[in-house]
Amino acid sequence: MPLTHPDHHPAHPGRPHRPSLGVNPVFTREPVSVPKYSLPANGMDPEIAYQIAHDELMLDGNARLNLATFVSTWMEPQATRLMSECFDKNMIDKDEYPRTAELEERCVRMLAGLWHAPEPRQAVGCSTTGSSEACMLAGLALKRRWQQARRAAGKPSDRPNIVMGINVQICWEKFANFWEVEPRYVPMDGDRFTLSAQEAVQLVDENTIGVVAILGSTFDGSYEPVADVVAALDELAGRTGIDVPVHVDGASGAMIAPFLDQELAWDFRLPRVASINTSGHKYGLVYPGVGWIIWRDAAALPEELVFRVNYLGGDMPTFALNFSRPGAQVAAQYYNFLRLGFEGYRRVQQSCRDVATRLSGEIAKLGPFRLLTDGGELPVFAFTLHGDITGYSVFDVSAGLRENGWLVPAYTFPANRTDLAALRIVIRNGFSHDMSDMLLADLAALLPRLAEQSRPARGNESAGFAHGAGSASRSASGPAK
Repeated sequence: MPLTHPDHHPAHPGRPHRPSLGVNPVFTREPVSVPKYSLPANGMDPEIAYQIAHDELMLDGNARLNLATFVSTWMEPQATRLMSECFDKNMIDKDEYPRTAELEERCVRMLAGLWHAPEPRQAVGCSTTGSSEACMLAGLALKRRWQQARRAAGKPSDRPNIVMGINVQICWEKFANFWEVEPRYVPMDGDRFTLSAQEAVQLVDENTIGVVAILGSTFDGSYEPVADVVAALDELAGRTGIDVPVHVDGASGAMIAPFLDQELAWDFRLPRVASINTSGHKYGLVYPGVGWIIWRDAAALPEELVFRVNYLGGDMPTFALNFSRPGAQVAAQYYNFLRLGFEGYRRVQQSCRDVATRLSGEIAKLGPFRLLTDGGELPVFAFTLHGDITGYSVFDVSAGLRENGWLVPAYTFPANRTDLAALRIVIRNGFSHDMSDMLLADLAALLPRLAEQSRPARGNESAGFAHGAGSASRSASGPAK
């Protein structure tokens, strides 16, 4: 939801304020002027309404050249057609649309099996509007389980905390704020940009509702060591009796690792992992917005959070935060699961990783850049400038690429590495080796011009991408998710 102020438009600060929109006289139809910020007194021809909105949106840029976002920007025409057939279906109305509810249930079972739930048919889960809602539900389940255990033991339950790395997405900061849970952040240290098991366990106490491990940090695309965190918590439980579950935020990685890193232990194969979320609209390859949250079994989701909906004489549990929302994305997710299967997803994700690792290697060869990651986990990599480059900044590089339509975010890292500014590239389905060659050529052509600068033209204030770590409470900034 946009936040607006009468004296400031966030997208166009300083632009002259015009109270109306002009309509091309070629249309030769009324009206010729349309109010911009108030409801028109009368309606208009549908073609005029369409053209006004269409022309405004032309300035948004080419989504395929957006290397900042993780969100899918391409689907097959058949998927688009299927979604258009479902735009009017309300996902929550399981009585009127029981088959849509059935497709959601099938997707839940497929993901539970993909993530090695002990009994996929017994796992509990649902679709959401995205990973942010899924994380809210996961965190709420962790809090309620902790509260129930504390009350059963006759202990106070008014000071919960949750442990996570400083690199978490803003949804976790929102969760802690909305549900009054103390966030405990593991800061970055040197070349360690993610959570580590030792630092995480040091922050755990009897009031910890859970530890969040990220399978694919949005700062640099790297996996956090889920198995190491679990092993450290196992040792802590054996030594102190403090038994803390783990939630895996697999917004991106939970749809990469099962296909490309099958030997990696990060999912329900680890008994301490209570829940996993992912974004169907990221590497699930669906247009926004759909997410998924799966608990390993019914015991991991407190029954008090489950609401029962009766439809066609049957019982359908629901526990999403949002109520009305479209069923189109769920149908599209099911389409992709059928269309691609395991091998299809593996090929798509491997292609993305191949493009990422090749492009990162070629960028490193250009000379000014030092890789922080190479795209070998998520098909995402971050890079910075070598220390001897003083005439321009990563923000200058980002601005220069934007002149050719490329959106490559530049941002600073959070505590304790606010000194580090980097660029990040996200490779998604549809971004080919040929397109990466075009990006590389534009980047190489930009460097001689930047080398002529005596000092940077842009600094941290030029960062145009916001991540969760940009809040004042954590005194840092970061890339978009």
